[in-house]
Amino acid sequence: MTQTETKFSEQTTEFLTVLIADQKFGIPVLQIQDVLREQKVTRIPLASHEVVGSLNLRGRIVTAIDLRKRLNVPIAEGSRSMSVVVEHNQELYSLIIDKVGDVIRLDGSKIEKNPGTLDAKWREISCGVCQLDRELLIIMDVSRLLDSIHDRAA
Repeated sequence: MTQTETKFSEQTTEFLTVLIADQKFGIPVLQIQDVLREQKVTRIPLASHEVVGSLNLRGRIVTAIDLRKRLNVPIAEGSRSMSVVVEHNQELYSLIIDKVGDVIRLDGSKIEKNPGTLDAKWREISCGVCQLDRELLIIMDVSRLLDSIHDRAA
């Protein structure tokens, strides 16, 4: 059984869809703490390139990670961003994305393993894909994403 099949098999899971450079990603709703409009971020010296800084959310320090930089996709000049706050190992992270979409319910049997043609950087943060009506939804593995950023910083 693959990691995707283990994670989502035989269950219906809700995902918040987000856009990053016109690609739709799904983040499991149960991992989301908050959704924020563009926030003032304080830069963190010597942080890796995708860690753009930190912000204060109701008295807690939140590390801000720009997924566009992590995925090596262009950031449109003058574009506004949003962020999805997730918790990982008792720490909060703000995942900066282009736009928040809808919440969708997916049957776990519809989620397939990552295709070999998916860019390596995208495969690193994905635990599978799902074919929607007219587009591909990449299922984000938040734990893998954040662990990979920690590994680079170490």
